[in-house]
Amino acid sequence: MAAEHEGGTEPPVESVGTAVYTVPTDAPEGDGTLTWDSTTLVLVTVRSGATTGFGWTYGAPATAQVVTGQLADVVTGRCALDVPAANEAMHRAVRNAGRPGLIAGAVSAVDLALWDLKARLLDLPLVRLLGACRTDVPVYGSGGFTTYDAGQQERQLRHWVEEQDIPRVKIKIGESWGSATWRDAERVTAARRAIGDTTDLYVDANGGYSRKQAVRVAAHLAQQGVTWFEEPVSSDDLTGLAHVRAAVTPDVTAGEYGYTLPYFGHLLRADAVDCLQADATRCGGLTVWLRTAALAEANGLELSGHCAPHVHAHAAAAVPNLRHLEWFHDHVRIENLLFDGALDPAGGSIRPGADGAPGHGLTLRADLAEQYRTG
Repeated sequence: MAAEHEGGTEPPVESVGTAVYTVPTDAPEGDGTLTWDSTTLVLVTVRSGATTGFGWTYGAPATAQVVTGQLADVVTGRCALDVPAANEAMHRAVRNAGRPGLIAGAVSAVDLALWDLKARLLDLPLVRLLGACRTDVPVYGSGGFTTYDAGQQERQLRHWVEEQDIPRVKIKIGESWGSATWRDAERVTAARRAIGDTTDLYVDANGGYSRKQAVRVAAHLAQQGVTWFEEPVSSDDLTGLAHVRAAVTPDVTAGEYGYTLPYFGHLLRADAVDCLQADATRCGGLTVWLRTAALAEANGLELSGHCAPHVHAHAAAAVPNLRHLEWFHDHVRIENLLFDGALDPAGGSIRPGADGAPGHGLTLRADLAEQYRTG
């Protein structure tokens, strides 16, 4: 039934659907604490009349079961224009199911789909619906997996810097839970040699180090001009992040595993980061991601979007305190493969909404995607 309001009948959400796609990596990938050879994208579609919006998250296939089993009925029948209301209803509905983790990913994907649907119903690029602060959104090349050999790492870095003119890049360190710091140092030195002195170099330990170990590693990072030290210790160790931050030269960053808005508040109150990260495919969709950006701004910090760049692009253009988006090799490859309308990072930035396409500007390449469908 359509939602009623004072002015008449508003467009309802009429259906919610899912699809699961598992895409093999183009080479074995790994970071400080995990390795993988495929990545799963869980797609959510929401429909109102002849208009369909979609969003996605990266995670376990069971995420789709949460969407269909616990969230679809909560969202169906609601006004498609009132996305925050749907977001709140979903969060309330999953209280006893355990919101952080997989369930947060499901809520996020539905929220992302609803924002896309609303913008398409209004025939607006999502950035125009949200209101732009900028036309260009800076990105940084991200990959440099611990599983790469020296040649693979150098080729990837040179591709970003020399072919795409991206002036900031990131590699993974903290190999094998911090047990190979000698190789971490070698790879950081090699990365600096490959990109030259004028490109910003970032590293991500994915929580692989202990507190004192991270401080010792940071001495070499500073020598190599590294300015971004992501998750030097576990993002659950807020005190440890704060201790490392106080002791090292590079900016300390974390937040990608924030599943609720209060977590980001705890991170900020602990003085744990120099730049806050948040992932809209995990934290509750764009609804909560935008609130996180405001929370960071109120604390004098910038926000960086974690992974899934096409999910974040339009909202990033609407955030005044954005630092950049992560142009993550694994997700960029999948999003370019499965969707038409992918953005171009040449020059180190993307321009969401520049072509005037409604919503997030992407369309699913359904025939091609079908070969990767696993659910």
